Amino acid sequence: MDIFLVRHGEAATRWGESADPGLSELGQQQAADLAHQLQPSLQAHVQLISSPLQRAKETAMPLARLLRQDVSEDEAFREIPSPVPLAQRQQWLRRFMQQQWSEQGAELQAWRARTLHQLLGLREPAVIFTHFLVINAVVGQLLNRPQTLCFSPDNGSVTHLRHTGSSLELVALGREMATAVN
Repeated sequence: MDIFLVRHGEAATRWGESADPGLSELGQQQAADLAHQLQPSLQAHVQLISSPLQRAKETAMPLARLLRQDVSEDEAFREIPSPVPLAQRQQWLRRFMQQQWSEQGAELQAWRARTLHQLLGLREPAVIFTHFLVINAVVGQLLNRPQTLCFSPDNGSVTHLRHTGSSLELVALGREMATAVN
């Protein structure tokens, strides 16, 4: 069964400027383009699941309208929790992305495990609207890589997984970005 991890469209603000920004104008266009690009490759029935954060939910809406389906929210696909105040988030993020998973504390290990557990628990094809580091956590685990940053999925990119019934396989990485994370 196919699972598509979609990185949200471009956010209206940088990562350290708002705890929950919506999409920029470009991000809204990316979401609309993504819906039309992804629809033909979806099975007749597919779950639409989103992180509860605004940018992910707004990215899901064009596909939901096209398919005439609701989008469920799942905390397991929420962006990585940061242990610092908003103003220090970007600096923390830069350090985190240079580290390995073995250096992370129990809270971040549990966050990653919960995401993988939710993916393995899926019983129907799904499109999941999520975040840069969620996708990295999953891909790193599937490729058995120790780094927290394995690749740089672009806004609106689609990483394709296959659920075999007992495990997950990486089918294709999403389009990579050419610029830095906001």
